[in-house]
Amino acid sequence: MTLTVNHLMNTLKNSHKFDRVMKDIVLKVLKEGKCVAEMKVGEEHTNPIGGLHGGCSATLVDNISSYALLSHGKGAVASVSVDMHMTYMKGAVVGDTIKIDARTLRVGKTLAFLEVDITNRETGDLLVKGT
Repeated sequence: MTLTVNHLMNTLKNSHKFDRVMKDIVLKVLKEGKCVAEMKVGEEHTNPIGGLHGGCSATLVDNISSYALLSHGKGAVASVSVDMHMTYMKGAVVGDTIKIDARTLRVGKTLAFLEVDITNRETGDLLVKGT
C-alpha cells in the first residue's frame, strides 16, 4: 500500500473518528519515514489560559509520528503507541503557526522509535520535543 499525502488528507478530513481533530493539519512531507506538517493554532487547540493545550501537542506527536512510520518501508502497517514522552519547552498561542517534524529513528520486528519536534514556524523556537 502506498501512502500519499492526498490519500491521508482525504482520510483525515472525512473522518468521524478521533482523527478528525487533525483536520487543521497541512501535510508538507510524507515519505521515507518522515512526516512534516503545519498547523495554525486556533481557539479549539488552546487550554484555559490561552496556550497550545498539552493534550493537543501530545495528539499531534502521536498522530504525525504514526504517519511518519506508515511512510517508512519497514513500518507500513497500522501501529499503536506503547510509550510516549513529551517535553514542553515553550508555548504557542492563537494565531501562531506550528511545524510538526516527525522522524523514524529505528524500526525493529515489533517496536519502532520516532522523534518529533514541534516548533514555531516563524521563530524556529522549539516548543515541544516528543519521543
